[in-house]
Amino acid sequence: MIAVADPVSILITGTPAGKWFLYGLLYTLFVGIMGVRFIVKYRHNRYQVVRTLSVIFFQTAFAFIIPQILTILQKPYIDFKNIWPLDYSFFFSYKIQEYLNNGTFGFFMLGWGLALMLIGVPLFTYFFGKRWYCSWVCGCGGLAETAGDPFRQLSNKSLKAWKFERISIYSVLIFAILMTLATLYSFFTEQNSVLGIDTYKIQSFYGFLVGSILAGVIGTGFYPVMGNRVWCRFFCPLAAYLGIVQRYKSRFRITTNGGQCISCGNCSTYCEMGIDVRAYAQKGQNIVRASCVGCGICAAVCPRGVLKLENADPNSRIKTNPVLTGNLNNQ
Repeated sequence: MIAVADPVSILITGTPAGKWFLYGLLYTLFVGIMGVRFIVKYRHNRYQVVRTLSVIFFQTAFAFIIPQILTILQKPYIDFKNIWPLDYSFFFSYKIQEYLNNGTFGFFMLGWGLALMLIGVPLFTYFFGKRWYCSWVCGCGGLAETAGDPFRQLSNKSLKAWKFERISIYSVLIFAILMTLATLYSFFTEQNSVLGIDTYKIQSFYGFLVGSILAGVIGTGFYPVMGNRVWCRFFCPLAAYLGIVQRYKSRFRITTNGGQCISCGNCSTYCEMGIDVRAYAQKGQNIVRASCVGCGICAAVCPRGVLKLENADPNSRIKTNPVLTGNLNNQ
């Protein structure tokens, strides 16, 4: 299979393909091909067409072609759109040393990663919600939205699933933070262990459990069982970080017009994050949830145009129609 990718590898890098090149090529082709399918399906919705073209572009250019070009130039391999803690190895000693050994360009790459993490995430999330990354840029989200689209209705909408989601995703975030702190401690002190625990074993365990099992095996392999956003909803530490900002300090919300809702349930059925959108719509209440990735499918499948994605004053984000709420409570 690697030999099949040789012509493409030679065209881009001038060298035969390796297994990682093949993996990246297949991933990119899958996002592209299934993305075209998605665009045809939602061709009458401009928002869906544009954001799908966006994820195809970022996956193709930033996650595949640019890193390959960097290797030709003998520079560190980096996906410029990947952000800690999703890019959990960003602070690993060998990565930091690699940046430092590459002079000005290496310092730029290190600064770029830090700027995205500390400035980019809170700033862009404040203005656009977590959708700017999860639904427009991220490769994981790109695969989920394109290849995983036929399975979005399978996301569990139960209260039990929501409770598990809150525990699981923030647990992974805490694990990522602790692992990174241990890594930085070892880097600056040149000690191989923290509290008697080998730092390399912590990194290896995190890579195996989170990077392989949760993100790979379960995160994509369970699309036909748990819906297309298994990784994003339950385990992605960056989604957790973005979600905290979105929930408490963001202009993004999905507004509703409860007076026009006919309770068809399409919005809740096709919500890939398991949000009961209909309940919000019936109350005329804006949807402000940490888990919402702003994919906009709920608005796309609504037959009455009840839902609308907006970026507005964060001080007026929660809006409830008291008449509708009272009527619902009396029923």
